[in-house]
Amino acid sequence: MSARGARRGAGGAALAAPPRAAASRRPPSRAARLARSPLAGAVEAWLDRLAKARRLSPRTVEAYGGDVADYALFAAAHGLGAWSEVTRAMLDGYLAHLHRAGGARATLVRRRSALAAFHRFLAEERVLPGGATFELPPVRGERRLPTVLAPEEIAALLEGVDGADPLALRTRAMLELTYASGLRVSEAIGLQRSALDLGERVVTVTGKGGRSRVVPFGREAAGWLARWLERGRPVLVRAARHDALFVNRFGRPLSAMGFWKILRAAARAAGIVRRVHPHALRHSFATHLLQGGADLRVVQELLGHASVTTTSIYTHVDRAYLREVHRTFHPRA
Repeated sequence: MSARGARRGAGGAALAAPPRAAASRRPPSRAARLARSPLAGAVEAWLDRLAKARRLSPRTVEAYGGDVADYALFAAAHGLGAWSEVTRAMLDGYLAHLHRAGGARATLVRRRSALAAFHRFLAEERVLPGGATFELPPVRGERRLPTVLAPEEIAALLEGVDGADPLALRTRAMLELTYASGLRVSEAIGLQRSALDLGERVVTVTGKGGRSRVVPFGREAAGWLARWLERGRPVLVRAARHDALFVNRFGRPLSAMGFWKILRAAARAAGIVRRVHPHALRHSFATHLLQGGADLRVVQELLGHASVTTTSIYTHVDRAYLREVHRTFHPRA
């Protein structure tokens, strides 16, 4: 036995080396397993259409891709060799499988939506027999009201970030602008310096679907943005060749996770004990405008919603506020 294959015991006798542990192997990902299936081509073509023709965000395309990949793997495991052979019974079986597995209702709603869209694509491409689309009845998801901070909590959150160092200037400017303009996190971290007009106090934002909008912001946000651009950003960015408005401590463009950590730390410092969602500033922006009497259509335009139906969820929050005011101040409430 070689020196490497043996070790000495207390009495000098050679002891066999313990067998080397088998290298841990990760199970192949869902995408990797699907790639080996004849069903993969249509899924990839559909995702490509979503990304290019419908211009959905990469994150949305990834979510839909995961949903349909799961469906395709289920179908392949049950003997489906081509999408032209799929039946309504197969689809119903998969939906029953999802319900047995449990999961959040919102996830089930999204999966049904993805499956319906994918089957419409197969019908348009004349893959399904007889042009069948297997239309699914719409499912009403749970309508969760968004997390909204009270005006006093917003003030505590923003004013709690105080300081002249570059990171404090970055955080204050970023949170002020996000609340002042009702930005999505992805919009805030994706801003370039050229999108800002400090003189006019407006920012040009590219939102979902590549739609652009111009949103105003107030003097407070403008003041902190000016300080950040003059005294904070140059210190962190140094010679980096990018135009990202908000950066991390290393001078690189800020990530969504970075934004979330910054917001969470600011909320904790402000004494806000409940969980503050990354979009809490955007939700609060919309709700406070409606509470102040803003028109729903104006709020829709500021938020960049394609449909006023999406914006209408904030009217539910506003009604809750109105009920509380009525209960507090009406003599016969």
